[in-house]
Amino acid sequence: MLNSYRENTLKFDPEECINCGMCSTVCPHGVFAPGKETAVLADKGSCMECGACYLNCPTVAIEVESGVGCASAMIRAALTGSKEVTCGGVGGCCGQDDSGSCDCGEQKSR
Repeated sequence: MLNSYRENTLKFDPEECINCGMCSTVCPHGVFAPGKETAVLADKGSCMECGACYLNCPTVAIEVESGVGCASAMIRAALTGSKEVTCGGVGGCCGQDDSGSCDCGEQKSR
């Protein structure tokens, strides 16, 4: 199982990259930067797995499981108007699916 506190699901294939710049334009955390011939994976650890880079890459040089980990919790809080974002730890959840089960095995609280 992926430990989103130590790693993320982001994968970048520079051989597929056409250096269009979309990934660095849409990434809210500067994970990608423009390079001479291809984009550069500047800070993989800052990826919150929102999926913006993946959705905007015309050559599918980027893969990421969007909606997992802390990104999912932040997006859910924004959409529901919640003032509290739980993102792991005691009493929190590291990502919930539609059934209410958490990726970390905990049950969601309401």
